[in-house]
Amino acid sequence: MTARSRNKINVVGPGDAPTIVLAHGFGCDQSLWRLVVPELVANFRVVLFDHVGSGGADPAAWDAQRYAALQAYADDILDILSELDLRDVTFVGHSVAAMMGVLAVATDASRFAKLVLVTPSPCYIDDADYHGGFTRSDIDELLESLESNYLGWSRAMAPVIMGAPDRPELTDELAESFCRTDPDCARVFARTTFLSDNRADLKRVTVPTLVIECEHDAIAPREVGAYVHRQIADSELVTLNTTGHCPHLSAPKPTARAIAAFAGSK
Repeated sequence: MTARSRNKINVVGPGDAPTIVLAHGFGCDQSLWRLVVPELVANFRVVLFDHVGSGGADPAAWDAQRYAALQAYADDILDILSELDLRDVTFVGHSVAAMMGVLAVATDASRFAKLVLVTPSPCYIDDADYHGGFTRSDIDELLESLESNYLGWSRAMAPVIMGAPDRPELTDELAESFCRTDPDCARVFARTTFLSDNRADLKRVTVPTLVIECEHDAIAPREVGAYVHRQIADSELVTLNTTGHCPHLSAPKPTARAIAAFAGSK
C-alpha cells in the first residue's frame, strides 16, 4: 500500500513553490483546512492528507494496536515525505498532529525546514507545576463518555472545542467531522491523543518552530503554549485574537498569514 492511497494525499499549488504540509487533528480530516488553503496556494505548494482512521484514508490500513501510539502517525508522515520526495518542508500540525510533527522531526529531521504547531499540547493532564488544563479524572470521564456514546460526545464536545458560539455553522462542521469518523477508530485515537505525554520530546526538535495559540482555548490553554515555546529552543510564539481550539476555522486569514510569514521567512 502506498502512502498516497493510504492517506488520501492531495497536492495543490505551484509545483516549484516551497512546500507546506497540513496535518489535521483528532476527529477531523483534511477538509477542515479548506479556509486556509486558498490563502496559501498562491505562494506555496500545499500537501493535504488524512491520518489513518480518519477521513478518506484507506480503512484497510487501520491497526488498533499500531495506532495506539503517536509514533505510528509520525512514521506515516515520514513515509509521505519520502514517497513524494519532499524536502525543505514546512510541516503544520493542528492539535495532536502538532505532536506528530514533533515526533517526526525528532525521528528524522532531514526533510523538514520548519515546524508550525497550531494549538499544540504535549500533555493534557496537569502534573505538579505543569498545567495541561485537565485532571486525570477529567480525561477519564471524557474518554468514558466518548467510548459509551461517541455520537453524543461529538455533539456535546464540538461547541467546547470550537469555542465560537456566535458561529454555530463552524460548530456544526466540526461535529459533522467527528460523526463521520469511525467510532472504533475514534476511541483508539482519543486515548492516544489525550493520554500521550510528549513533553520530553519537545527538546528533541532541531528545526525553526512557530507555536500558534489562541487568546482563549479550553483544550490547550495559554499556559500550554507558553510551555511549548519555552521547551523548544529559539521557537516563536504567536497569539491569535480568537477563541477556541481551531483557529484555521474560526480565524483562517490570521492563521494563514502567520503560517505563510513563518514559512516564507529566511
